[in-house]
Amino acid sequence: MIKIIVGEKGTGKTKTLLDSVHAALNEQSGNVVFINKGDRHKYDLNYKVRLINTEDYSIESYDAFYGLICGILSQNFDITNMFVDSITKIVGFNDIKDLENLMDKISAICEKANVSFAITISVSPDELTEGLKKYL
Repeated sequence: MIKIIVGEKGTGKTKTLLDSVHAALNEQSGNVVFINKGDRHKYDLNYKVRLINTEDYSIESYDAFYGLICGILSQNFDITNMFVDSITKIVGFNDIKDLENLMDKISAICEKANVSFAITISVSPDELTEGLKKYL
């Protein structure tokens, strides 16, 4: 299952995502992963959450990001939840259709691995395609 949280910069998307991370820790028995560009949330997260800083891996495209997700999932079969803060900061905002394709690929791999996935996207809800709206 994928859930996207959208809105313009400063609308509270990250706070909503962090609240979801802490709720997942309390509700799930598996591992929780938080992916972010930088480590600015390391003190906001419980020590049990695995924080992955994408700056350490030169993630510069949607394909590279998808590869990171697959690598994380293949490394640990106990992951129940993955959270990503601002995909647009991690890989930049190229094209909304490319983003839709990425979400479809991630949805398929997360369904196969039985992982819940939540991601924030800094765009106006009006800019979303019909394909992305299904993840709201």
